[in-house]
Amino acid sequence: MNRLVVVLLVPWMAAPVVAADRVPTTVPEIAADFDPGAEPLDIKVVREWKEEGLVLRHVTFHVGTFKDRPARMAAFYGFPLSKKKLPGLLHLHGGGQRAFLHEVKFYCQRGYACLSINWGGREMEQARPGDANTDWGAVDPTQKNVPGYFNLQPGPRSLDTTDSPRNNNWYLLTIGARRGLTFLERQPRVDPSRLGVYGHSMGGNLTVYVAGTDQRVKVAAPSVGGQGFRTVPWPLLPAQRKQVPRGDIEMFRATLGFQSYAPHIKAPLLWLGATNDFHGIMDDTYRTGLLIPHANVRYSFALHLNHRFTSAFAVTRPLWIDQHLKGSFRFPETPASSLVLDKVPRLNVTPDASRPVEKVQILYSVDPDPQARFWRTARLLRKGESGSWTAELPILSNDQPLFAFANVHYRLEKQVPVQFARPTSTFTISSLIHTATPEQLKHNRVLVTDRRSLLIDSFAHGFRDWYRLSADNPHHWQFWTRKLGDSKWRGPADHRLTFDVKTREANRLVVIINENFFRSYRGRNREMLGSVDLPGGNRWHTISLGPSRFRTADGKDKLKSWEHADQLGFRAYYGSQQKPVIGSTRWAGPRPEFRNLRWTKP
Repeated sequence: MNRLVVVLLVPWMAAPVVAADRVPTTVPEIAADFDPGAEPLDIKVVREWKEEGLVLRHVTFHVGTFKDRPARMAAFYGFPLSKKKLPGLLHLHGGGQRAFLHEVKFYCQRGYACLSINWGGREMEQARPGDANTDWGAVDPTQKNVPGYFNLQPGPRSLDTTDSPRNNNWYLLTIGARRGLTFLERQPRVDPSRLGVYGHSMGGNLTVYVAGTDQRVKVAAPSVGGQGFRTVPWPLLPAQRKQVPRGDIEMFRATLGFQSYAPHIKAPLLWLGATNDFHGIMDDTYRTGLLIPHANVRYSFALHLNHRFTSAFAVTRPLWIDQHLKGSFRFPETPASSLVLDKVPRLNVTPDASRPVEKVQILYSVDPDPQARFWRTARLLRKGESGSWTAELPILSNDQPLFAFANVHYRLEKQVPVQFARPTSTFTISSLIHTATPEQLKHNRVLVTDRRSLLIDSFAHGFRDWYRLSADNPHHWQFWTRKLGDSKWRGPADHRLTFDVKTREANRLVVIINENFFRSYRGRNREMLGSVDLPGGNRWHTISLGPSRFRTADGKDKLKSWEHADQLGFRAYYGSQQKPVIGSTRWAGPRPEFRNLRWTKP
């Protein structure tokens, strides 16, 4: 039964206290609860300057009045000086971050007017004493009020006296972001019919809230955030526990769960993700995307990474925005794919051939934990001249679920610049994800054809099954793999971790085992450290380490077994200004070479 929503209008968008039967209980009611264009913006320019053909401004504008006190938002706004009738782009920063000048400059240089709002209230870049900043007045949806993101209950900084989505931080932040759209559409150089929104992490959450409540959005591009089902347990991982909001959980799901916003999104949407993200859960992102009532959704998941992307994935966002706000690019369709449960399962993939395909990767996993799982690279077979690819997915047990998807890498006509990364001549689109439960595997009489392997990695394919951090930095490089958490490569109890390594100069190599990484339901996450001295000489040396060689940073505890080892890392050093440094922050000579990472008996 629908409830009647009655809003008591007061000047300056003041938020009224409402009775329980007037609380918004659906996403359309939340969208209608606030008119983002009803009141003046009262824009004030704190500072304006010109830079490389761009006009840049530090501004503040009025958001609304809450509990009789006004709230104002600070932001950076910019546009290219030589152009008019520009598409407008709203940037929403992530948690712990602030409005970013580099985001504004990057998109202004691509031909956009861009607004980056400082919803978190941190000091603005290049701030001077006395500069105006975000001031939420009587409410606080910033990270100084962390409980407010998962709350419906009334409190001293809430708006309503009963359980209500209006008592949640995201309600207020969505209002602030929608006022940002109003700012953009009222700028003389902006075409109000061409507005887009994007954000990372918590900014990705906010992107979905805005796209689901504001029909002015013509393109949306959240990254590692905004996926639904956060309060719904994963059926294939019953040990994992979900966070429970303060207040009515069904009301929270209906009014603040992203799965409830997805059916109201009309704009084309690209989800930029990482396969092992702590925040933007891959499986739930797909579940949410399937609820968007149009086919214009794409996914791009960077393999093995957490909360970051390589160039070929990061570039999809500006290209997607270009397509839908400027018409200067055309994305291929999501690769067609199907999981076939024969005696040996296989994934079939047919890329859209509208652009030249650089390569196809078919990936699969048997780990029910989307944050911790290792994605195996399957061996590809091309199917005739149809442009389709297939790969067998052998399994060790039909008591484990099976997950599979594909990444299709396309060529670009020329290199494209990417923020904080090298320019790229390729971009990557992901297929949908496919899941088979143990019950489905058994029902289809899938055979166990895989075998455990003592050879973890020969490095014949380089670091294909690894992710690398600061890989180009001669002193701060890190190489990581999740392979040890896969049942195929899990270490036998009586074996040692062995590898061959070659360096030109003498160094100390830091080796790290992460226990229970992302698996708090299984035990405490611990970084266990080992280090080995390498003599250099550009010759291969064999290193063999038992569990007891790995200790906590304080040296008090030893690793007892490989059973809960989830990640293996090779690093130039470990530590920081706050932690004692193991190894050296000045690695001597080129980075090491590795071969034949394996398990051996003592």
